[in-house]
Amino acid sequence: MRKFMNKKCKYLTLLLIIALVSVACGKKQSTDIFDFPDNERLAKVDTNSVFHVAVKQITDAPGYHWFAYYDKLQCDPSGRYVLSMQTSFEHRSPLPEDTIIIGIVDLKNNCKWIELGSSRAWGWQQGCQLQFIPGSKNEVLWNDREGDKFVCRIVNIETGERRTIPMPIYAVSPNGEWAVTTDYRRVNDTRPGYGYAGIPDPYANELAPDSSGIWKVDLKTGEAKLLISIAQVARMANSYDTETKDAKHWFNHLLVNPDGTRFIFLHRWRYPDAERTAKYLEVGGWGTRMLTASMDGSDIRIIDPYNYTSHFIWKDKNHILAWTELPEQGEGFFLFKDSVIPEITHIGKGVMTRNGHCTYLPHNTDWIVNDTYPDENQLQSVYIYHEPTNKRYPLAELYSPELYAGEWRCDTHPRTTPDGKAVIVDSPNYNGRQLYMLSISDIK
Repeated sequence: MRKFMNKKCKYLTLLLIIALVSVACGKKQSTDIFDFPDNERLAKVDTNSVFHVAVKQITDAPGYHWFAYYDKLQCDPSGRYVLSMQTSFEHRSPLPEDTIIIGIVDLKNNCKWIELGSSRAWGWQQGCQLQFIPGSKNEVLWNDREGDKFVCRIVNIETGERRTIPMPIYAVSPNGEWAVTTDYRRVNDTRPGYGYAGIPDPYANELAPDSSGIWKVDLKTGEAKLLISIAQVARMANSYDTETKDAKHWFNHLLVNPDGTRFIFLHRWRYPDAERTAKYLEVGGWGTRMLTASMDGSDIRIIDPYNYTSHFIWKDKNHILAWTELPEQGEGFFLFKDSVIPEITHIGKGVMTRNGHCTYLPHNTDWIVNDTYPDENQLQSVYIYHEPTNKRYPLAELYSPELYAGEWRCDTHPRTTPDGKAVIVDSPNYNGRQLYMLSISDIK
C-alpha cells in the first residue's frame, strides 16, 4: 500500500509540474514576442550585423517593408499593432505611378500582415507620414494623391471606416485634432526623397514665394489656414549668412511640441552657384535654421541660428534636442530652450559624437534612443544613451550595403514601443529593408 501511495504521489507531482510548465510557457508565448528571438537565425544569414539584445524580425518577403521617420507613432497604444509600408522595388526614386501598400503587423497573431490601403504620395525617407493619430486607439492616417492634389487618408483599423482630408499633413497635434503641414511639391523640387512625385511645384521659379509655407489643418473639417509663408521667414535677418537673398528657400521637418502650444520647423536654402554652396557641402549642400512658432503662426523664434541644424526632437514643451554645430563648441547634440533668450546645453559630450535620429523613451527623458549613419564597414549603430550617467548602451550594429545610399538609403530611424520596452528599426541587411524589433527591457 505504501509503495502504491509513493508511486501515486510521484505521478501526481509529475503531472503538476507538467501542468505548471505548460501554463507558464503558454502565458509567456502569448505575451512576449521575444520569447522566440531571431538572433540565432539571423546570425547564420546576416553575418555582418551584430545584435547585443534580443531581436525579432516582424516583416518579411514578399515585398520590402519600412516605416521611415522616427518622430511618429508607429504602434497603437496597446503595442499590439505596428504600422508599415510595403513596396515591390528599391534603389530608385519613386515615379508618379508608383503605389505602395499600407498595412499593420499584428504582433499577437504571428506577425500577420493586414492590408489597410495604398498611397501614391511617398518618399524613401519619410514615407507617406504614416502614423497612429495621437489620442486614438484605432485611427491611422497617411498621405496620398488624388488627381492633381495631395490629400490625407484617415482609416479606422477596427471598423474600416475611412475619410479623406483635402490636404496632406506633416505633423499631428498631441490631441489628434489638427496638424501642421508644408508644400510637398516644393520639398520634392528642392530635396527629393522627402517630397512627393507627381505634381510639379507651381512656385518652382520663385526663390521665396508668399503663397507657400506652413499650414494648420483641421483633421475633422479639412479646413486649412496658411500660418507662415516662405517669403516671411526668408526676410528674417540671418546673422551667420547674409547672402541668402538669391538662394532658393523651403521648409522641412515640422513637429508639434508635447502640449500642442508651439511647433518647430526648419528653414532651408540652397545657393545657385557651387562656390557658395561649398560651405554647406558637409551638411547636404544647404543652410538650415531651426525656428519655433505659436500655433497661430505668431511669436516666431530663431532657436538655432548657426545654419547647421539636423535631426531634432522635443524633450518637453520647452526644450528641443538637436544635432548641430555651434561656434567654438563644434558638432554635437545640444539641448535648446524654446526661448528668445539663448539657453543651450551640450548633451552626450564625448559619447554621442555622431549625427543620428534621436528620440526620448516614453515617460522617461533620462534615456535617449539614437543611431548613426553607416561607418567605414557599412554598419549603422543603434543604441540607447543614459543622460544622468553619460553612458551609451549598444543595441545593434546593422549592415547596410553600399547600394543603399543617397535618396534611397535605409536609415534605421529607431522608434520606441508605447511601453518603452522595445525599439523598432528599418534595416536592409540580407534581404532588403524590413522591420526589426530590439528588446531593451534588460537595459533600463
